[in-house]
Amino acid sequence: MMKRFIFIFISTLLLNTLYSQVNNPYRIGLTAEQNLNAIGNLSPTTPGGIGFDSRYEGVVGSSRLFDTLLPSLLNIKGQDYYLKLETDIDLIKNTVIFLNPKTRKLNWIKTDIVNELVITESGKELIFRTTGGRNFEKPMKEDKFFQVLKDGPFQFIKMPLKDFIEADYKGVYTSDRRYDEYKTQYKYFILKPDSIYYQTRLNKKSLIKLFPEKKQIINSTEISSDSDDEMMIVSILEKF
Repeated sequence: MMKRFIFIFISTLLLNTLYSQVNNPYRIGLTAEQNLNAIGNLSPTTPGGIGFDSRYEGVVGSSRLFDTLLPSLLNIKGQDYYLKLETDIDLIKNTVIFLNPKTRKLNWIKTDIVNELVITESGKELIFRTTGGRNFEKPMKEDKFFQVLKDGPFQFIKMPLKDFIEADYKGVYTSDRRYDEYKTQYKYFILKPDSIYYQTRLNKKSLIKLFPEKKQIINSTEISSDSDDEMMIVSILEKF
């Protein structure tokens, strides 16, 4: 009698468990194989579908200026010496990325404590400073790095910037651009005697617009055939 009672109890328990499983809303409907097939057939363009978009081709470029660490000398504000490091510049975050010589791990510092950074690239020393505390014709929204092409009077600087261009292919009318891209652009500025940096282009016409009183010097300056546009501007400014 006792065995029969136990058998009935267990059978009832199993039936109740089976019933609850069958009525579980997360398990009824498609079989496991059909479920996997349904998920696999979801397109990224299917309304409500979640799937990997095979059309996306990733990111081209990076937010860094050189995309590699280069031998550098870093001078921190308030210090009279330079630190020997391997660095690069992140133009989106406006930071110096450097390899810790002891731990060999990457670290970064913000522009606000950087006085000067000298990076050796292709055998040339490139001098970088920051816009903090300097006056520009159009005020800078944030502190940025710039390269000094000519120091002293009529300082001539080159400011590298990164534009982030997003992929554009999901809508009906798109450019079918299937990758995100970081593009580097440069802006050039000249420091005038009023202690303000003015943006310029790499041609004589733009220089004359900034310095109309020096038009004769600008026009009469002969440039060698092997000079690039940056060297041309430097050569002219050295005659001011």
